[in-house]
Amino acid sequence: MSILSNVYLNRVSAFLPNGPVDNEQMEHILGMVGDVPSRVRKMILRSNAIRHRYYAIDPVTRKATHTNTELCAEAVKRLFQQGIQAEQVSCLACGTSYPDQIMPGHGVMVHGLLPDAPACEVASMSGVCVAGMAAMKHAFNAVRTGEHRHAVAAASEAASAVMRGENFRSEASQKRLENARPEIGFEKDFLRWMLSDGAGAVYLSNRPNSDGLSFKIHWIDLLSYANEMPVCMYAGAEVKDGGFVSWKSVDADYREKNSLMAIKQDVKLLNENIVRYTVEKPLQRIKQKYNLQADEIDWFLPHYSSGFFRDRVAEGLVNAGFPIPQEKWFTNLYEKGNTGSASIYIILEEFIRTFPLRKGQKILCYIPESGRFSTCFMLLEAV
Repeated sequence: MSILSNVYLNRVSAFLPNGPVDNEQMEHILGMVGDVPSRVRKMILRSNAIRHRYYAIDPVTRKATHTNTELCAEAVKRLFQQGIQAEQVSCLACGTSYPDQIMPGHGVMVHGLLPDAPACEVASMSGVCVAGMAAMKHAFNAVRTGEHRHAVAAASEAASAVMRGENFRSEASQKRLENARPEIGFEKDFLRWMLSDGAGAVYLSNRPNSDGLSFKIHWIDLLSYANEMPVCMYAGAEVKDGGFVSWKSVDADYREKNSLMAIKQDVKLLNENIVRYTVEKPLQRIKQKYNLQADEIDWFLPHYSSGFFRDRVAEGLVNAGFPIPQEKWFTNLYEKGNTGSASIYIILEEFIRTFPLRKGQKILCYIPESGRFSTCFMLLEAV
């Protein structure tokens, strides 16, 4: 039987494009749909409590400044600027919700923008928010098994590219012909005011840093409830008459008029199930699996998509018999935005950089995904 190695998170980086965008600027930068201001924007912003976010769009010219691939590559390059020797990295795992292309994989496109990196194993992880943690788990297992000594995991989102008002021009025109209001469905407009752009990366190895703190990864636990739950957040498809219809099953005209490539979410399904399926049910299993106790957690880093869910997550922890006081929580959602699969990386980067952490403190990370209801928990220890 092979001996598994300890795995340490040695470095973390984040990259947010351009300057922060406040709530009054965002519709100008993204563009209005059908030349009409959104009817739900202010309501959604009051609920999610996000004050600033970042877009890979020039605020003056409205031209794209970065692709998803470029955002991710920039985050990885910032790891190399922290003294990580690029030539040592033999495993690169990248996750995203919405890559720039269907093929080739997101990971190899990122690898192609890293001239200092050697030929290496590359993995591309798809999904929604948990895609970033699937990439981290791949890198974690690569080091843990001893196959690699140095690995990089990264996650990125360029949601703004598919949230631009002009992307909905055909659907809005069709709605006007039908005298329908609003110009696009709530399940699409809702997400235009929820999502933003950014990237993060971590360097993992089988040794702690020689100076300063490292973070031992005790475990990463991923769990899907797709066997029980329907699709909730999706792109490149639509839910119609109880069925799930792929973009490949319809013609180009239908795809355009119905904005099939837009990101959509069943908000009712989300609100009714996200805490139960990403906090309460999985924590019952995880507590037993790892003999985990709430009082051993010093810090809780949750990625929730909206301030609306903060108290509901706290209630879910209590219902799971795992209460964590909110003074132990850290998130930067309100100033960095909801960057999907990259969010936990961006949270970790600010947390590690700014908090006075001590040896032995344990940090529990929580990453839910509403795609078809998946969740991830990760336990770190400062060493």
